[in-house]
Amino acid sequence: MLDRFDDFPIHQTPEPIRQPVSGDRNAYDRYFFNGYTADGEIYFAVAFGLYPNRRVMDASLSLVRDGVQYSLHASRLAPDARDEITVGPISIEVVDPMRELRVRVTENAHPLSADLVFRARTPAVEEPRFQRHSGTRLVMDSTRFTQFGSWSGSLRLDGEQISLDPARVLGSRDRSWGIRGVGERETGAPGAERPQFYWLWAPLNFDDLCLHFGTNEDATGTPWHQSACTVPLLGAGDSPVEAGGIERMASVEHRVRWRPGTRRADSMQIVFHPRGGGTRTVELEPLLDFQMLGIGYLHPEWGHGVWKGEDALGFESWKLSELDPMQPQHLHVQALCRAHFEGRTGTGILEQLVIGAHAPSGFEGLLDGAS
Repeated sequence: MLDRFDDFPIHQTPEPIRQPVSGDRNAYDRYFFNGYTADGEIYFAVAFGLYPNRRVMDASLSLVRDGVQYSLHASRLAPDARDEITVGPISIEVVDPMRELRVRVTENAHPLSADLVFRARTPAVEEPRFQRHSGTRLVMDSTRFTQFGSWSGSLRLDGEQISLDPARVLGSRDRSWGIRGVGERETGAPGAERPQFYWLWAPLNFDDLCLHFGTNEDATGTPWHQSACTVPLLGAGDSPVEAGGIERMASVEHRVRWRPGTRRADSMQIVFHPRGGGTRTVELEPLLDFQMLGIGYLHPEWGHGVWKGEDALGFESWKLSELDPMQPQHLHVQALCRAHFEGRTGTGILEQLVIGAHAPSGFEGLLDGAS
């Protein structure tokens, strides 16, 4: 089936653009954004996903305000046109690719709406390809890039307008596509392996540069995916897609001090090892935890790619201090962090999702907390 984009010379397979290269039901194409102030007064995130083989498109906006997290969720039957990036009141406009994107959440039956503009501070950072097998099956095969930026526009909550000053409200975004587990749980024989997933991701904004770190590790602590680099700010005339100035590390290590009884970081040190030798160290101080549940991750009702009907909209809120951090749906968080790096103080996030064993952390069971 053709799409208007088939008129452009952008094909990567013999199929029309609308035809995914894989018939896997878990094929996806996704946007993610976050934004924050250094003092934690504002923290918000947006997620938007297309699952072409499931015929589902969904999106969420979630905001933390005064210790309460508010979330708006929307889902629909996926449209035929790939440039229709709209689910209910939530839409994304690519104003200038890799430089400026607009997120709009129009007034709706619930108390949360927004009109937000993300402008890039850095070029996009392509991360190493994510590939993982479960037994004989390829369960993750995706490409992702991360980009740092600032925010303007406004959020609206219960009639209060929250204006965003791009000098104060920074953040990051990512785009990823490929295959990963989404949608309704599959039936069949149980897996041959114990559930295990260790994921840390830290995009960090400073005044004169940005830092990127991410790692996936197996139960022994051996990385199967890892990325670490310093990222320059965009100058006048710089291309946002060229990798000039990005310094990719020869290796990286990290040390997490976990909060007792949880799988959430109390502090973290990241040690970069540049290709030319030496070390460069970053210290992270978590300030607040944002529940990724609020944008669909591990959500029992609004999970990514789940069929909710042709048009669905929902809203929820909760006090963060009342949540049990060891409930499975609360394991996945992004912690707003103060970051210290070679005399600089910056702000960023530390995303954490740790399920199952991880020997360096002392985790042995599926959900045991730190001692």
